[in-house]
Order: sequence, then C-alpha cells, then structure tokens
Amino acid sequence: MKSVRAGCFLLGVCLFAGTQDSEFNVNTRYTVEAVLVSGDGWTTNLAADHDSEERLSPSLRKQILGLIGDKLNPSELDDLASKLRRELRARTVTHRVLRGLKPQYVQVLFEVKMRPVRFDVSVPQLLYSSSQGFSGSAEAIATVAEHHVFSFGVLSDGDQLVERSSGITARYEDTHALSERVRLGFEFASYQELWNRSTRNAWTAAGNSASDLYRTRQVFQPEVTFVLARPLTLSLGASLEQLDEAAPGGQSESANALASTLRYRRRLDDSDFQQDFDADYSLRAASRLWASDFVYLRHSWAFRYTLLHGRHSVSDRASGGLLLGHAPLFERFVLGNSTSLRGWDRYEIDPLGGNRVVHNSVEYRYRLFESFYDSGAVWNAGEPVILRHSIGMGLHQGPLFVAVAFPVRKGAADPVFMVGMNY
Repeated sequence: MKSVRAGCFLLGVCLFAGTQDSEFNVNTRYTVEAVLVSGDGWTTNLAADHDSEERLSPSLRKQILGLIGDKLNPSELDDLASKLRRELRARTVTHRVLRGLKPQYVQVLFEVKMRPVRFDVSVPQLLYSSSQGFSGSAEAIATVAEHHVFSFGVLSDGDQLVERSSGITARYEDTHALSERVRLGFEFASYQELWNRSTRNAWTAAGNSASDLYRTRQVFQPEVTFVLARPLTLSLGASLEQLDEAAPGGQSESANALASTLRYRRRLDDSDFQQDFDADYSLRAASRLWASDFVYLRHSWAFRYTLLHGRHSVSDRASGGLLLGHAPLFERFVLGNSTSLRGWDRYEIDPLGGNRVVHNSVEYRYRLFESFYDSGAVWNAGEPVILRHSIGMGLHQGPLFVAVAFPVRKGAADPVFMVGMNY
C-alpha cells in the first residue's frame, strides 16, 4: 500500500513538472514583436515612442528593447520588471503577454503602478571652480498621483550669469494637464544678487551709478508645453521679473517678457552605435505692452550631437545668441564658466557680458577619461570679435566630474581646476 502511495506521489510530481516545462516551452516558441510600458494614463511603445528616453535610463531601455526579435523568456521578464520597479520607484511592476499582429509573435506589456505620493531629494548642481568659487543647488520634490510634481529648492549660482544669484525656487508641474501631449508649469523664484568687483567697475566706467545695480530679483514664470510630434516640443509662457535697486529706497523695475522654446530630442540605437541629437531655440520678447521697463528681443539656440560606440563617445555642442534692445544684465551672454570656454575667467573676457555670442565645444570620452576643446566669442554690436580657445582634460562619470582647463593664449597659461557634478 505504501508503495502504491509513493508511486502515485511520484507520478503527480512528474505530471506537475511536465506541465510546467510544457508551459515554459510553449511560451518560448513565441517571438517578441513589441514591448509596451503602461502607467496611470500613459502607455509607451519603447521602439516607437521617444518619451521612454525621458522615463528610463539608456542602459535599462536598451535591455528591454533587446527583447524584441528574441524568443519569449518568462524569467527574463521577471528580472526586467524588478529593474523597472526600482528605477521608476514604483509600487509594483507586473508583466503580461499579449497576442501579436502576426502568428507566432507576441507583445510584452509591463504595467506600472506608482505610489500615490513620492518624495525625493536631489542635488542638481554642486560645483567648485578655482576661478569662480562654489556654486550649488538642492531641491525637494513631491510627486502626487504620478503627474503632479511640486518642488522647492535653494541655490547659490555664481557660474551661469554675470551676477551671483542666491535664493529659493518653488515649482509646480502637471505633466498630464489635458492629455499626454500637454504639460503645465508655474515657477516662482526670489534671488539676492551679489556683484563681482570687476562688474561694478565696468558698470561705473560706462557712466552708470553703482547704486543702479539691482539688489534682489523676483521671478514668476507660467508655462505650457505642447508635444507637437515626438520628439519635438514647444513651450510657451511668460517671464515676469521685478528688479529692486541696491540703494536704500531705490526704485523697482520690471522685465516682463513673453517666452517660447522649441526643443528637439532624438536618440537612435543600433547594434553598434548610439546617436543623440539635441536642439533648442528660445525667444524672449519684452515690451511696454506688458508693462516692462525693459524692451528687448533675446534669441538663443544650441545644438548637440553625441555618438557612442562601446566605451568611446564623441560629442559636438554649438550655441549662439543675439540680444537686441535694452535688456537687464541677467539676460546678457557670458562665456568662461564650467560649460563654455573652460579655462577662462568670464570677468576677464567681459565683466558685463555681451549681446552677441557664439561657442563650440568638442569632447571625447573613453571610459572615465575625458578631453575637450572649446572655442567661442562674446561681444557687443559694433565691437571687434575676438575668438578665444581653451583645452582641458579630466575624469567624468555620469554627472560627476573633475577637470583642469587651460586658456590658449600668449604668455603664462593659468589653469582652472573644476570639480563637482552638473546635470
């Protein structure tokens, strides 16, 4: 009797295992035709939609796209679902297999369930430059119902503008305002301005009073972004800014401008190469019609192309700008910081900035090693154009970098040392 029971038990185990193996073998007969990732109110076809480039890291996106054209492997789907959950910080990620458009083909659907409220803290910038000192920012971000994003930040930036701006920022963004193709945002910022001695001297030498330099700056920026045709977006909004002069009891001035930005982002992947295309064009127009004390047009454009092959990458970044009319100092163009003409001191080039600018940067990376060559000019209309050059090298891992840059000029070459992270 015991022998009969044992035999029945072994037979049941064998039948169960056979059923599992049979089911696994049936699944592996099918070829993956497409991969979809779905969340609350959105669905992305990874092979066709470019929104996934913003949601997922390049490495994970490449792993998931690697499913297409291969036989279905259920254990691999489990592993990728776990990676998706960690990267998206989701509550759960499950997967389903759907019927494909052709016989013997299937589609894989990853379903993402996000947490109702998610909190994050980030440091978008932390930089030290031997010519300009420290710059940094930090922000706290709360994401509610996946597409309502609230952020609050603090910063002290002495790298991007003529002045050093220190203060706070607050922003709200609805990434799904009316549909997946419309995003709505509001930003407020309040800055305390600190002026370099070279800028003060150049300002007074031009016949102005040092007390006319604004002491504080408040900014309110509403903006709506339309996804015209992926990967092309158009942002329309306004920049409403109030400038308070440094002198006690000094007057306030307004710099109110309509703002628009056209952006193009595209990534092309094949078996050996990855190509990234980034292009921006921005226009800011201030006028008396919207109660602005400054009247000007500011055009700026930038293009970047990056080619990656294995552990090698080469990129070229070109930018330019044109400023017409009477504009506040924060709108003027500068070169000689952590991203342009590295190795130069921007206050040596032009302490007040210029209303014309062109710049180009070529970078090569192999693993952690990086080398770069910058060239550019910033000037005012009617002045001679002086083209400057710089070279440098360093180590770069993601946003983290350490570099040394040298201005190319006659006489002593004073290097500029930079370390930090810059997104």
